[in-house]
Amino acid sequence: QVHLVESGGGLVQAGGSLRLSCVASGIAFRRYAMDWYRQAPGKQRELVATITDGGSSNYADSVKGRFTISRDNDKNTVYLQMDSLKPEDTAVYHCRANWKALGSDYWGQGTQVTVSS
Repeated sequence: QVHLVESGGGLVQAGGSLRLSCVASGIAFRRYAMDWYRQAPGKQRELVATITDGGSSNYADSVKGRFTISRDNDKNTVYLQMDSLKPEDTAVYHCRANWKALGSDYWGQGTQVTVSS
């Protein structure tokens, strides 16, 4: 059975930092690209950051220079370091494991991030 479990969310003041973690089980983690998405109330889900199985990363323009995605294949974990947080970063953040060639796609339940002004 596949599980993706996010943690690390919380309430932080603008300008602060948080580090999200997503631990995966039940999948060959190192073969999957890992994504962080977010969804704010009343808004569409947004792809925030991606890291490939090879370690290459991409970011949404809205978070470039402030967020950093990384992975530890030995711990089956993907991280999202979020610095210089803004109130508009407030959302539920979900991780996703994606192996496009297999059509394999799993999501975590999400962790709430709230940034106060």
